[in-house]
Amino acid sequence: MASIIITGENKGLGFETARQLVAAGHKVYAGARDAERGRQAADELGANFILLDVTDDASVQAAAKKVEADGGLDVLVNNAGIEPRQDDGGFIPASDVTADLARRVFDTNVFGQIRMLHAFLPLLARSAAPVVVNVGSGASLMRDLNNPDNPAHHYPDITYPASKAAVNMLTVQYAKAYPTVRINAVDPGFTATDLNFHAGHQTVEEGADIIVRMAQIGPDGPTGGFFDARGVIPW
Repeated sequence: MASIIITGENKGLGFETARQLVAAGHKVYAGARDAERGRQAADELGANFILLDVTDDASVQAAAKKVEADGGLDVLVNNAGIEPRQDDGGFIPASDVTADLARRVFDTNVFGQIRMLHAFLPLLARSAAPVVVNVGSGASLMRDLNNPDNPAHHYPDITYPASKAAVNMLTVQYAKAYPTVRINAVDPGFTATDLNFHAGHQTVEEGADIIVRMAQIGPDGPTGGFFDARGVIPW
């Protein structure tokens, strides 16, 4: 049984990932910034609720202290993420993208992962089989967004794919810096969640599969890679 913390647990891929890992017999810390919704979701899952806002240093540090006091950590799943949309669900035009908007997206999707890594890597270093799973996106691949023959080419958002491209780089560089920790990024695929107003063609069960699989790799597993349900995605 591994001790696992998941950010953004109260809905979507985070909730389903927690559900599957609890069912597999692991001790799961379900992190959410909304105390009421997070606790309700954790109770439903049979997980351990932990108040956690990845955009707040004090919240992340407090969560790390709690997990340390409870016995430590084996696996970190950096799942929390946001994609900016208009009120009607439409994408924000490039002409309306501001530095403040980009800062808000990066604060969750990129800086949030850095906060979690900074706080929890010292705990992971004490584990016999430490693992980090950074939830990324196929929208991070510039070769696909730049290819008119690829469906991803028509995805118009600015800040979300930029943030997920940064997650790719975090994964590569942290994996080199911490060679004893298995640190990988995953692409869940186009999954129907609140993030995309349920436009995705996959179920959350299908999307969570690669997250759950990579969260359970052993010390001889890969590191510094990018994976989806079909296998390795070339950087």
